[in-house]
Amino acid sequence: MRVTVRLFARLRDLAGAGELLRDVPDAATVGTVWRSLTVEMPALAAYESTMSVAVNAEYARMTASVHDGDEVAFLPPVSGG
Repeated sequence: MRVTVRLFARLRDLAGAGELLRDVPDAATVGTVWRSLTVEMPALAAYESTMSVAVNAEYARMTASVHDGDEVAFLPPVSGG
């Protein structure tokens, strides 16, 4: 199945794109999607413990299931004023 991955802030910078299409197994979770990204782009792994995730614009956990056509967003902490 195919999902759209959205990356924000520093994650977008490290990946070189804010939106990616990824094919994942049928029983995939958010964690499955994340691990596939970190294999391809190891620099992303440092953000796992501090980022938020969302599936279809709803906050989710890494254990949440994803389905064909879902949008999975990874949001690192940001600062600013």
